[in-house]
Amino acid sequence: MKTIQKYLGTVALAAISLFACNPLQLDEIIDPNNPSVESISNNASREQIQFLITGLEARHRAYVFNVTAAWGAFGREAWYLNASDPRFQTDWLGQGGRTPDRAYFGFGVTGGGSYASPYQAINQADVLISAAENAATLSQTDRSAISGFAKTIKGYQFMIPANFVYQNGIRIDVSDPLNPGPFVPYEQALDFIKTVLDEGDQDLVAAGGGNFPLRLTPGFNGFNTNAALRQVNRAVAARLNAYRKDWTGVLSALEGSFMNLSGDLNAGPAHPYGAPPDAFNPLFYVPNALVTTMIVVHPSVLRDATPGDLRVANKFFERTVAPVTVTTDVGPLVGTHQDSRWPVNTAFIPFIKNEELILLKAEAHANLGQTAQAVEAINIIRNAAGIGDYTGGTSQAALIDEILYQRRYSLWLEPWGHRWIDARRYEKLSEIDVSFDGGTVFTQFPHPQSEVNWDNYVGN
Repeated sequence: MKTIQKYLGTVALAAISLFACNPLQLDEIIDPNNPSVESISNNASREQIQFLITGLEARHRAYVFNVTAAWGAFGREAWYLNASDPRFQTDWLGQGGRTPDRAYFGFGVTGGGSYASPYQAINQADVLISAAENAATLSQTDRSAISGFAKTIKGYQFMIPANFVYQNGIRIDVSDPLNPGPFVPYEQALDFIKTVLDEGDQDLVAAGGGNFPLRLTPGFNGFNTNAALRQVNRAVAARLNAYRKDWTGVLSALEGSFMNLSGDLNAGPAHPYGAPPDAFNPLFYVPNALVTTMIVVHPSVLRDATPGDLRVANKFFERTVAPVTVTTDVGPLVGTHQDSRWPVNTAFIPFIKNEELILLKAEAHANLGQTAQAVEAINIIRNAAGIGDYTGGTSQAALIDEILYQRRYSLWLEPWGHRWIDARRYEKLSEIDVSFDGGTVFTQFPHPQSEVNWDNYVGN
């Protein structure tokens, strides 16, 4: 018996020794390219904080193609003609009676630049704020600057799903991804976003003067000081306050922004792009390319343009080879002009610029009955476009029509879908011309199916 016990003991020890050095049994390895939240929330290094900042900028631009192409189609700024998949026409344009549903084409979790991607950026911003707050390598002013930057991006990103689902409401309490808060109405969501942006503004004030403590991409060239980032924050707040119909709030935010009535209209922070391993500009198409997939200028934009408008000459390239043509179940769609704003496939895309801010100033003054100031701002835009001073009516309704018209060309196909949102804000969706495609203009979208599935799962 003792011999057997000794033998079994020897085998057991040998087995322990064998498995202890078994080359097929691997220790758990944490992915160095995707570190856990816990690993960076507790005394992260400056290098780790830098990675989070650069990552936030990358997530900040993830919405660009989906929102630009889809929302631009909703507002009939452009068509995204795609012969490989006609749903980009039939579904996005509401042809053949198609209406949005919870599994609407092009807005799933994997490609959801209108919904999922913004929340990923919001989560990244929250992780950055938490990591910076607990990083011993950062000073308090450094933490304030980083928090202010993150909240500025966070506020911007929250506005995307809010305007996508509109009165269906969004979740604003998403700090715990496994236990998100309820959907709140559009107006409440906008008020929350204002709080986020105002907190970011206060953080940037607390950060004091000087440069941002870590590196930002070249998209923020000219805006990489704490004071300049505060100007970006106030610019985003001005856009938000227009959606909130807080016109004095628009003017107040503009006073702290980078608005310059005599400055470059294109000035502003941008989404950067580059050659691999970076990403190319997703809105760039080679002029006259022989393709059947391209974003093209909507025919009504060409038809309604003021003669001599420099924006038409500068933004729209008339193709000299065969037009881009796609045939759908309701007929052919033909694109004769393409976007010419991007000279190369690495061109940066501004996400808010001086031209928009001046138009927001005009809109706020018009809504406040301050006619002279509104016309003055309108004329800055008109003269830059080479079409001379405004000579139309000066009633509030006439001024708003003029401002919306100028926004249609000044902000054409910006990465936001301004015309769709503008028409909805002023109850003018019915004025968007669908005669060229026989489609429908949508007001809003339901929550994606994944959101409903999650609530059903938690409820059970």
